[in-house]
Amino acid sequence: MGFEEIHTGALLLPEDKRAELAAELLCSLPATLADPDGGIAEANRRLTELKNDPLQGCSWEEIKSGLGR
Repeated sequence: MGFEEIHTGALLLPEDKRAELAAELLCSLPATLADPDGGIAEANRRLTELKNDPLQGCSWEEIKSGLGR
């Protein structure tokens, strides 16, 4: 069974079963980032961008609002 068949079959599941499957799949992934440095370079790059242009950032409230919370 290939990816497309699994994907199509998964989408046919009821919402609660899709959520259960998604949780199981996420739990099967490593808990750490796959980056060789654990994501440090990416974090530093983003920090530098934010320091260079603080207006590009957003508040926690803006993030939650964007998520509909």
